[in-house]
Amino acid sequence: MKTTIYFLNDQDKIPVSTELKSLLRRAIRTGLTYEGFDTDCEVSLTFTDNEKIHVLNKQYRNVDRPTDVLSFPTDDEEEGMIPVVLGDIVLSLEKAQAQAEEYGHSFERETSFLTVHSLLHLLGYDHETSEEDEKEMFGRQKEIMALIEAQTEKKKTRKEKETV
Repeated sequence: MKTTIYFLNDQDKIPVSTELKSLLRRAIRTGLTYEGFDTDCEVSLTFTDNEKIHVLNKQYRNVDRPTDVLSFPTDDEEEGMIPVVLGDIVLSLEKAQAQAEEYGHSFERETSFLTVHSLLHLLGYDHETSEEDEKEMFGRQKEIMALIEAQTEKKKTRKEKETV
């Protein structure tokens, strides 16, 4: 499976490093693998700030406040089209940074979590439809995040061994 991820940085408040892009690329690919999605696909990931995501949240969800992440699944897929265009993820790095501090974990963990959450929406999951759907989606998020954290730990251990 070939996964193409397009990045757009539409904010200037938080630097977007190559490491962050690599981490979020890995989060998307891990989520797709976990879900058994083995078709070539494309996802776009836009980094934005609270002001811009507030406008989008009001426009598309009629919610008049900033949010952390929005998902825009592609709903006009042509049958058999390869690669499958899954849709767009819009992530407020400003909100992610504030939430990471509030929840007491890293910015990287928060952005990974939000990316996985949004990816699951692109794949058709919706936690707002029922308690059962919420439980299923959040369970998947938790398992995917555990896989990402294990991968990150392995990479960290390998780097430490290389520097010794």
